[in-house]
Amino acid sequence: MSENCLVCTQVTKSYGKKEVLKGVDLTIEPGHIYGLIGRNGVGKTTLLSILTGQNRAGAGEITYNGQPVWENETALSALCFSRELSPTILFGQNTLKAKEYLKSAACFYPNWDAAYADFLIKEFGIDKNKKICKMNKGMMSLVTITIALASGAPITILDEPVAGLDVYMRDRFYALLLEEYARSNRTFILSTHIIEEAANVLEEIIILNDGVVRLKENTQDLIDSCLYVNGLDEVVDRAVSGYERLNTEQMGRHKMVCIRLKPGQSFPTEQYRGELTVSAVPLQKIFVYLTRQAGEENGYASFNDRT
Repeated sequence: MSENCLVCTQVTKSYGKKEVLKGVDLTIEPGHIYGLIGRNGVGKTTLLSILTGQNRAGAGEITYNGQPVWENETALSALCFSRELSPTILFGQNTLKAKEYLKSAACFYPNWDAAYADFLIKEFGIDKNKKICKMNKGMMSLVTITIALASGAPITILDEPVAGLDVYMRDRFYALLLEEYARSNRTFILSTHIIEEAANVLEEIIILNDGVVRLKENTQDLIDSCLYVNGLDEVVDRAVSGYERLNTEQMGRHKMVCIRLKPGQSFPTEQYRGELTVSAVPLQKIFVYLTRQAGEENGYASFNDRT
């Protein structure tokens, strides 16, 4: 199981008194595109930086191909963590031109593909002579995407890769990602908040919530397991009895319930034909339902509910 796998075992991390990661167990297997999703502040970037040896865990272990990642040049050379550029990330490099920054990046990755990097620079319209600090948010994202794709790293991680990109460039990025994945069979991990847009690209979904991995599942299997059941409340209640309820919305005498099927379960749609409407649940809504905190079970607060 450990061959070419990135394995995270009981990893914890705290900042001061705040415990961000609370014993994370996660195995990243080769040849997949993973989506890491979670609410703001749950520790996604912290986890990714620990996975790639850029941040030290408080406890636990990270291994690649059975070997510890921390301060292990062999393991680290197989990992690329491409994250949103900022003065904090760049440290003293914010005066570098794009071509200098890319040349610096190439030194870290033994599988760097210079020809592919040149292709991406032209494809994205990156001005190689422009200083990184003078670029807008979208152009910085294109530089990080170029590094990620050209790195050739067996496990490549992109943290919010489409930040600042317009719809056209986001679509182009996803197409290039799939093209590179099909060509190389590399492993990719994308951390993103634009969930629905990336749903068709992500093969596996990882949900980080309350400091642990809440779910790791095939994307299509997860979507197929969730259903909206809509109709008169008494009929809905009878129909969804025995199923896991993720969400309930009451609309007068009508009710819409989101259920999640367990393995081997099915819903008798035909039995309720004419009485109930059964429909698919968007991935983004599934994420919302699965990551609600205590006190949020009844949905969003309304201005009309004020006292």
